[in-house]
Amino acid sequence: MKRKIDINCDLGESYGHFKVGQDRLIMPYITSANIACGFHAGDPLTMMRTVELAKKFKIAIGAHPSYPDIIGFGRREMKLTPEEIESYIIYQVGALQAFAKASNLTLQHVKPHGALYDMATKDPNISKTIVEAIQRLNTKLIIFAPPKSMMAKIGTKMGQRIAFEAFADRAYNSDGTLVSRSKPNAVVENPKLVVERVIRMVNEGTVSAINSKNVHLGEIHTICVHGDTPTAFELVKKLRIKLLAAKIEVKSVGTFL
Repeated sequence: MKRKIDINCDLGESYGHFKVGQDRLIMPYITSANIACGFHAGDPLTMMRTVELAKKFKIAIGAHPSYPDIIGFGRREMKLTPEEIESYIIYQVGALQAFAKASNLTLQHVKPHGALYDMATKDPNISKTIVEAIQRLNTKLIIFAPPKSMMAKIGTKMGQRIAFEAFADRAYNSDGTLVSRSKPNAVVENPKLVVERVIRMVNEGTVSAINSKNVHLGEIHTICVHGDTPTAFELVKKLRIKLLAAKIEVKSVGTFL
């Protein structure tokens, strides 16, 4: 059976006059777009334009909900009640669902952003709350999560489809977690290195940690490139070309999961 992989990217992260990323250049080379919903980045006009851009290039779309933290770009931990987290998820995913419907599209997936994603990978209560919120909206939505994370385990147990995700442009610790962005070399910007890492992730389910130790990730369905990585456009372009050359089919995850 031919190997398949999805390339996802965090897009729609501009806000008013502040422009983030190279969405128009990146979009043709990915297969799934995680669209910011206004809590860490994005605004209604940006959401609408990003959905329409994805439709133009026939890219699957998903919601990228966050903690309410515009100033910190959603990357700071917050202590919220389950009721607050649930309402914030429903609010953000619901908003993107509306824009999708207005463009005659449906959402493929939900990928929590930043600190919400990181905390959910370890905290069963946050994971359960996220899954419950998503299930109140649409039980068919796919949730993106690291393969051995708490969110993947809880989501699977609750009957939600989970796409196992790995990161092309982020360094890994030896325990399989991501290196903190506050540390040197946490972001991998070199296209050649990114391609080598991803092909190994797809073929072997492994990656070299920042200390050079081998980390077993397991099966991977989708590979993330962050839209705000300085070399994001170069990464997705070269990544898609090299994956196809390696006889790895690049498709939106909803078509094969």
